[in-house]
Amino acid sequence: MQQLQSLPRILMRQRIRPMVNQYEFRAAEPDGSEGALLAFAQQKRMAFKEEVTLYTDDSKQQPVLGFKARQVVDLGATYDVYDAAGTPIGMFRKDFKQSLLRSTWHMEQAGMGPVQGQERNAALGLLRRFVDAAQFIPYHFDFVADQTPVFSIDKRWGVRDRYTIDIPDPRADRRMVIAMTVAVDALQGR
Repeated sequence: MQQLQSLPRILMRQRIRPMVNQYEFRAAEPDGSEGALLAFAQQKRMAFKEEVTLYTDDSKQQPVLGFKARQVVDLGATYDVYDAAGTPIGMFRKDFKQSLLRSTWHMEQAGMGPVQGQERNAALGLLRRFVDAAQFIPYHFDFVADQTPVFSIDKRWGVRDRYTIDIPDPRADRRMVIAMTVAVDALQGR
């Protein structure tokens, strides 16, 4: 876990499977290539109450962290993030009202004030809401606390969803960042 917390960049790749979203998180090597597997997640689509568990690998034997909705499917649901032992480490929620024009998320973790994440490009955010084909356009989220960058999520061009997550703030709990990245991909359309 100490190794995870020291990483300034993490890469996420989505695997396409019927009826589930699967995600691999890997350390980013200095040359930008994918390094060691950090976590694997699987999220069922169309779940009544959203819950995602992340594991050390795709055998799904050893949990690393997870998040679960407090309510049944809800446009502004709050999600609690917990560690492998089930201890809460933070929460996040989508700001439904602000997200009508520009997707906005709120995140809280111990040792840091409120963190807000918002799409970097408001015009692309609007385009994605009104043009079906625009869902393939990459999007970028910047998360800040008191106007200070905490982390960013950048979706890259490609057939499969791939993300680069940059984390300049050493206080950002990488487990929270990983959970938030899954949420941005899996829950963005809600």
